[in-house]
Amino acid sequence: MSDHATTFFHHAVTRTSTRARHTLVHRLGLMWEARRTRRILAELDARQLKDIGVSRSEAEAEAARAPWDIGPRR
Repeated sequence: MSDHATTFFHHAVTRTSTRARHTLVHRLGLMWEARRTRRILAELDARQLKDIGVSRSEAEAEAARAPWDIGPRR
């Protein structure tokens, strides 16, 4: 491989690796936040759930979701 090709390959791999790391860190942050907010949701009382328009069964279902399940419910 020529010096130019080696340099190009190195920059392409480094850029991809950096992007992948940022994506992973972002996703881990979303998972941590989902875990935290679901725990809070599970602790709300009936009045607080009524205030936000969420039933107890909806709150329990959301709180039971796995941390990596961060997309909207289908």
